[in-house]
Amino acid sequence: MAPMKITLFLLLFLATFTYAKTKLGHHKEIEMTIYYHDYAGGPNATTIEIPRPSTGHLNYTRFGAMLCADDPITEGIEKDSVPIARGQVIYIISALDGSYAQILMSVVFINGKYKGSTIEIQGSYDQSLVTVPEAAVVGGTGKFRLAFGYATFEIVSYDSVTGYSLTRSNMTILHY
Repeated sequence: MAPMKITLFLLLFLATFTYAKTKLGHHKEIEMTIYYHDYAGGPNATTIEIPRPSTGHLNYTRFGAMLCADDPITEGIEKDSVPIARGQVIYIISALDGSYAQILMSVVFINGKYKGSTIEIQGSYDQSLVTVPEAAVVGGTGKFRLAFGYATFEIVSYDSVTGYSLTRSNMTILHY
């Protein structure tokens, strides 16, 4: 009797899995390059440390430091490119020596063909500048429902006087 119950359960499971797979269809793959424009200083700062540092300078390497960002994202590299999204990010410096941070990021599309959709990114972020950091795409909404993949982040330029940095992100995303 027990083997028959197991067989029936397996048949039911396979039927449900097959039905779910046919309903979702095949993955679509998208490769995109976007640019984060981060302003870490001045009256229009898009990144802050929580709580705000008394010195006025952000600390990207102090163990336990937490930063929050809401950066404009563009398709073009120029500062005055039309924003297509916002990069809403929480960074927590998670390595004792400050070399790694945990990131939780939502790429919230505000213009263009993906308007109203999001891409969710999470992972350990290597801040050493020796390698190009990579993080996992762990989900999404709208046109990126059930997304997965990866994103790389490469600092293109940084101005220590103004606190402005430009980061290029190449993403490979699979979704339904």
